[in-house]
Amino acid sequence: MASSKEYLEYVLESIRDGDVTYRPMMGEYLLYYRGKLFGGVYDDRLLVKVTKSAEALLSSAPRAIPYEGAKEMLLVEDIEDRETLGALLDILYRDLPAPKKR
Repeated sequence: MASSKEYLEYVLESIRDGDVTYRPMMGEYLLYYRGKLFGGVYDDRLLVKVTKSAEALLSSAPRAIPYEGAKEMLLVEDIEDRETLGALLDILYRDLPAPKKR
C-alpha cells in the first residue's frame, strides 16, 4: 500500500522545520534532515532509523519494517508532539553519518 500525499503533508506540518525535505520513492516518501536520510513515510506511518539515542528518546516506540527485506525502524506514533519530533531530528542528525558523495 502506498502512502498518501496528505499523510506526508500532515507529517511535514507536524515537524515544521524548513530543513526537512522529502523524495518520492516507489509510492512512499524518503525524509531528509539537512541532507541526511533519517526515515520515511511508509504505508502512512512515520518510521525513523534506529540509533541508540533515538531508542532512548522513543523508549516505548515499537519497531516496524517499512517493506519486505528492509531493516527495522522505529515507528513514531505521536506525530503531533512537536517538541519530541524536534529533539528526534537533532539526535538523528548527530547520530547518522554524512551522505556519501556521488
